[in-house]
Amino acid sequence: MASQLPEYIQSNVPNPQQNRAPWYKNTAPTYAGVFLWFVFWDQIATHGLKEAGLGACLVALMVAALICHYMFYLVPGLLGMKTGRPLYIVGTSTFGAIGGFLMPGFLMGLLQFGWLGVNTFFSSKFIVEVFFHKVTRFPETTLTLVCIFWALGAAFVGLKGIHYVARVATYFPLIPITVLLVMLFKTGFSAPSFHPASANPAGSIAAAWISIIGYVVGFFATAGAAGVDFGMNNRDTRDVKRGGFFGIALATVVAAGIPLIVVAGAQGAQVPGVESYVFTDVMQVVLNQIVFGSTTLAGLFMLALTIASFPPACFSSFIAANSFKTTLPKVNPFLSLGLGGVFSIIIGASGWAGDLAAMFGLIGASFGPICGAMAVEYFMAGCKWSGPRAGFNIPGWGAWLAGFVVGILPNNALVAWGLTQPGQFVYLEPAPVIAFVVGAVVYFILAKMGLESRTLPLLQTSSS
Repeated sequence: MASQLPEYIQSNVPNPQQNRAPWYKNTAPTYAGVFLWFVFWDQIATHGLKEAGLGACLVALMVAALICHYMFYLVPGLLGMKTGRPLYIVGTSTFGAIGGFLMPGFLMGLLQFGWLGVNTFFSSKFIVEVFFHKVTRFPETTLTLVCIFWALGAAFVGLKGIHYVARVATYFPLIPITVLLVMLFKTGFSAPSFHPASANPAGSIAAAWISIIGYVVGFFATAGAAGVDFGMNNRDTRDVKRGGFFGIALATVVAAGIPLIVVAGAQGAQVPGVESYVFTDVMQVVLNQIVFGSTTLAGLFMLALTIASFPPACFSSFIAANSFKTTLPKVNPFLSLGLGGVFSIIIGASGWAGDLAAMFGLIGASFGPICGAMAVEYFMAGCKWSGPRAGFNIPGWGAWLAGFVVGILPNNALVAWGLTQPGQFVYLEPAPVIAFVVGAVVYFILAKMGLESRTLPLLQTSSS
């Protein structure tokens, strides 16, 4: 019977218990490092703080954190812990032994180049602002060159030397923590003086909730599915739950809550020159008066945040490399990763990757239905891994297609239907959450119709 399985499933061996560690040594610090990436929290205050106020935004942030933990992470984490197997193996129970080869494994690798593009754009932008701020001729060329060096450097290290970066990256989260605490001390005490400017408080609060939830969950969606890979290193259910609570729920509230307080404080104190609701813009105004040599403290902090972004760029490349080595074993990884790096450079240098709402919406719509379908399949199987299914599992693919189509609509549909103008603060749906729900419902319906593929037995399994 085992011969019916593809070779990549047959060759996989569960991670043994003796190789696992407590939640505070792997899951929690790794996830916390994800949320400490400045690109996540830099623009969080632009999602409704001005219109709805600090309290409403903080509550929305807490709700988003709980959604990330309970809806998007917990089931993948438990699946990884119970099986000891990675995402591209566990996903075969939802998408089939052949279909799982592409979804979610290949898709996970493909979307990493989107993350690399986001990292490349913002990191290169900061480098240009710090080192080339006096460049008046060919600024686009300067940004493009920096993007090329940054993306290709991260791709090369991700392919060849990620173990060295991982050692250094252990201490890199101290950089954003330091920046956040300094800014909290500088402006946070004035946050109670901030008052929203909206004439429609109820509508503004609803819009802010939807916007913040969609933004946070969209950012987290791929990391939620990757909870399988984190969970396979956990010892038991308690490790999975505690690692998620502290590394995801609590880390989300702290990492994004402090910037909300900082920006509210700067606006409430009416600091001269502070007009933007972007954290780094506020930081530059507040800290530009503190000079260190030829630059300011704001410039040093911007450079430090950029340096702290390099390990995440390498990790994105590393995940993509592993995915392509598995799904495209006959293709030279230098070629596949090189082409992905070129894509990252294009969306970074063009500025498209700087549209975080669109990027997070696309990624959330892609992985929302994956997480939803996996959750339903897990519960229908009796809260265990049912094992790989033959071929392409129709409910899984139907759930993904339906969830993706519905989830991607809010990015453009409101403008197309004349309900709002480009850039206007109006959102009707948190796309990643809607995509999750649609994926879960469609999987349930198709499975109840008897369309699930038969399961294929494994020589070794640990699905208790």
